[in-house]
Amino acid sequence: MRTAADTRFLVNETLALFSRLQTVRSFSLSTPMVLAAAVSAPAQAAINAHLAHVAFDLRRKLLAFVKWLHSPESRRLSAAKTQARYVLLKLRFNNLLDQVDIFADVLGQRSEHGTGTWVAGLDVLAEDALCLPGNYYTAPPLVCFLERGHGAAIRRARTRLPGGDLSPVGVIQIPRERMIGSGIAASLIHEVGHQGSELLDLTTSLKQAIEKVIAEGHKEDALPWQLYSRWLNEILSDCWAMGHLGITATYGLLSVVSLPSYFVFRIGTDGPHPFPWIRVKISLAFGALLFPGPQWAALSQQWEDLYPLDELSADKRDLIHRLETVLPIFAELVLSHRPKSLQGKQVADIFPVAERQPDQLRALYDTWQQHPHLRELVAPSLVFAVVGQAKADGRITTNDEGRVLSHMLNRWALNRARNYCAVPAAPAPAIPSLQTA
Repeated sequence: MRTAADTRFLVNETLALFSRLQTVRSFSLSTPMVLAAAVSAPAQAAINAHLAHVAFDLRRKLLAFVKWLHSPESRRLSAAKTQARYVLLKLRFNNLLDQVDIFADVLGQRSEHGTGTWVAGLDVLAEDALCLPGNYYTAPPLVCFLERGHGAAIRRARTRLPGGDLSPVGVIQIPRERMIGSGIAASLIHEVGHQGSELLDLTTSLKQAIEKVIAEGHKEDALPWQLYSRWLNEILSDCWAMGHLGITATYGLLSVVSLPSYFVFRIGTDGPHPFPWIRVKISLAFGALLFPGPQWAALSQQWEDLYPLDELSADKRDLIHRLETVLPIFAELVLSHRPKSLQGKQVADIFPVAERQPDQLRALYDTWQQHPHLRELVAPSLVFAVVGQAKADGRITTNDEGRVLSHMLNRWALNRARNYCAVPAAPAPAIPSLQTA
């Protein structure tokens, strides 16, 4: 049986946990930033409401546990079993702190001078790349933050947070070293593609289409198709970036996968990522279909010059040849695929391909040279596509690229802040605030 000392100890520990829970405050009260650097109003509301809900539920459980400890029913349990119940509450508290830290990473750097508004501008770019014409889904709020390291990543909205709760927003991690250049858009929209592909359930339906292709005509050499199927999540995200950015997507990818040859040709057949050499080739294949022109063949030859196949083993050269042989058919299959979620449309139809052909991007760049203010009237992803095409053509210097994109990120952040200030505030959610939870 449990002793009075055991009960006193558990009551004190639970109340101490309750006291620490009171220090978890709304980010609206604890995160300083200029208005333009703030996350979107829907994202801010979703994050605060989510954390308030978790905190309030935990507060209720802690108080109920203290009350239960003094009940006759609880005295029939041993100290060990009572301690086990307390530990579950403590773990839940730690889950809440883990969730707070995830969103604190997003919001904390918004107070950095300059960086905060740039990141807010990236939020606008991300939301632009996720919002498709056609109302195929309800796009969740997206928020970005910068992190050290080489790769980008996303914690998709409606996936599990520590403790099992669903994330109210998509959280996109972007490498700080890629700020600011057109390559940042390739990384960012690739991650947006993970969210969009999931909302459209593209991976599942395309895997079924690939299985059908294998069954109907490629049984004898199924391995290339099986590998493309295994890599499909990453391939679709690269396709998403290509559909919005054109050749800017491939150049951004090149900056990520330009590694020592050992890693470029490190062929792992059991992971989710295509090995870098073929990943660039896949991007080029999508580009050639969506935005026809001579630049793709030239860039393909440049990639082969940078990473020739001559010194590879016969086995690696053979596998690469087999992958390249079916690549045009595979790329066509992806772009012409008509999943149920697209209501009869092809995958290629969801991207703004018609307005982003290379010659049109070049013409826009010429117009903007004479009338720079016109850049502010178009979608953020189009701005990156135009600037990236100009860079690929050698028409803009790196310094000018950074200057233009820095200005536009600040402008998008400021415009969003002004728009939210002009709209009457929505009623607060019917959930107790964190500071009172």
